[in-house]
Amino acid sequence: MTAPAPAERYDLVVLGSGPAGQKAAIAAAKLGKRVAIADASLDLGGACVHTGTIPSKTLREAILYLTGWLQRGSEGLAHPAPERITIAELSRRILLVVAREVEVIRDQLSRNRVEIVLGHGRFVGPNRVAVELPGGERHIEAENVLIATGSRPAHSATVAVDGERILDSDQLLDPKLADRPLPRSMIVVGAGVIGLEYASMLTALRCEVTVIDARETMLEFVDGEILEALVYHLRASGTVFRLGERVDSVTRADDGRVLANLASGKRVHGDALLYTVGRQGNTEGLGLEAIGLAADARGRLQVDASFRTRCPWVWAAGDVIGFPALASTSMEQGRLAACAMFGAPGNHMPHLHPYGIFTIPEISMVGATEQELTGKSIPYEIGIARFEDLAKGQMSGDRSGMLKLLFNPEGFGLLGVHVIGAGAADLVHIGQTALALGGTIEWFRDAVFNYPTLAEAYKVAALDGFNRL
Repeated sequence: MTAPAPAERYDLVVLGSGPAGQKAAIAAAKLGKRVAIADASLDLGGACVHTGTIPSKTLREAILYLTGWLQRGSEGLAHPAPERITIAELSRRILLVVAREVEVIRDQLSRNRVEIVLGHGRFVGPNRVAVELPGGERHIEAENVLIATGSRPAHSATVAVDGERILDSDQLLDPKLADRPLPRSMIVVGAGVIGLEYASMLTALRCEVTVIDARETMLEFVDGEILEALVYHLRASGTVFRLGERVDSVTRADDGRVLANLASGKRVHGDALLYTVGRQGNTEGLGLEAIGLAADARGRLQVDASFRTRCPWVWAAGDVIGFPALASTSMEQGRLAACAMFGAPGNHMPHLHPYGIFTIPEISMVGATEQELTGKSIPYEIGIARFEDLAKGQMSGDRSGMLKLLFNPEGFGLLGVHVIGAGAADLVHIGQTALALGGTIEWFRDAVFNYPTLAEAYKVAALDGFNRL
């Protein structure tokens, strides 16, 4: 029987270099541990940097700038016509930002003495990982392993993604498509976060967008009033929603256009189709069977409150464990997993995690929604500030934004913050801090905010709340 290859020993081996893996590795290194990250890609950062968060949000910022969308309500300002914007122009900006992010990640890992092993890692036995290298395999003994391999777009047998006219969210931003003109019409199948983000971006470019989803309700975790406002703005911009509709098949017409055949008998035409129904965890090929673990049908792993799997020396964080699958929460999960491994203090506060959805207009939230409070029979009152009533809102041209505070009508304690409009994902952090400190809307009423700013909306909303009482 052949003896196993000699192996170096590490305190932590991380599989995957996305947000969860990076932060776990750095946290462990700062605790004086010997850490290695195994990733088969020369370009570190995972889907977050290369196909997901960074490219899509860079695309969004470029669209906002080039179309002048943020100043659409300001009179006397002229901006380029969206039809003159090319995919190549948008792609150039994305590639610059991605390259810079890879440099930042590599520098952070290097400064913290985290070893980078370029190869696909898999389990081959207890506390043992094999990394596939060009010249063979390198075996590593690991006291702990963190699985942070991320996810990819899920596919369906009814929608044959071809990378040309029928795309998933990774392919939409493929630089190889940069020489193509912007589609004049797009079918988006899936009204989740990714689908709505891209639908709103394409709508801002004056693309005719039809969103199809089998569910009757979108984004159930978002406050109902905020969601209604988002749908109103998207419809006003031309987006068509077909909810409660299932796609039976997708075909290509003779002229190259795409045809979506719905179960109801409807047929929807478009220049292209974007399929954004769910994500698939990247757990195949990890050798989970060698350590007695198995992923679910979506490739996700089950973990406990400290992000430990059923295998006591294996942990998992990020997209590979499912919802909320945000870069921000993945970073924190990775850090907390490393703290738990080595007995360092770490306070997990998922109820205070802010959610940012980068649609146009963007929405963000922290804390409870109205529907959650109603379902739990918790009394609450609301306070609202509309951006059109703020001097800064008039200056920026955002007359449709809104900030809503939910609070206890007895002790005035803050329960939730919900924002739609320009800068929502930044603005929500003021409310996040107040929630974390057990603040009340009295603080917002009495605070002095810079004028003119959108942050002043907190004071206006607090005063509105007291008026309702």
